[in-house]
Amino acid sequence: RAAMDLADETGIDAVTMRELGRRLGVEAASLYNHVASKDDLLNGMADLAMSEIDVPSEGVGWKEAMRRRAVSARETFARHGWAAGLIDSRDPSGPSRVSYIDRVLGVLIQAGFSPAVAATAFIVLDGYIYGFERQRSKLSPPDGGDGTEVAREVRAAIPDGAYPFAALAATDYAAHPFDQEVAFEFGLGLILDGLERSLGR
Repeated sequence: RAAMDLADETGIDAVTMRELGRRLGVEAASLYNHVASKDDLLNGMADLAMSEIDVPSEGVGWKEAMRRRAVSARETFARHGWAAGLIDSRDPSGPSRVSYIDRVLGVLIQAGFSPAVAATAFIVLDGYIYGFERQRSKLSPPDGGDGTEVAREVRAAIPDGAYPFAALAATDYAAHPFDQEVAFEFGLGLILDGLERSLGR
């Protein structure tokens, strides 16, 4: 958790055994009594971040459970800007990760999806959630603004008469701030509606 706090404050690249030891008031070497390596530490951080993602399984239908899971994942990634990339790149066998996978698959299989379709739906949903987060982080300015300044910079970099559709989109974005929540819910709804239709077949 101390490593997570350090990453939240200064970024994942600042997480070193030496800095973590300094923060905990111990020698870096003594940390190896608790973790096998820095890789082990990063796997633990990914696992803890994953444990913060809520997967409702009682009292709601599968579609609402998957929607809440997606929103909870985005909230986790907002708290921990490093988490999406780290989770996506680490060992998937940590206890929280395996529990998370089991709960998501359980919701889908109990709703009537075959194991193969449930696994595919899991991949499609996670691909969207993680992909949206990566694009969001590229389009959002570091100060947490609405992104219109980024859009203006993109528009200014496009030569007059070149790339007309990109220029049109950037101009529109610069004039009307992008509502990321609405955009995320729009894409998520398309995926969930498609899965619902496949379940009906």
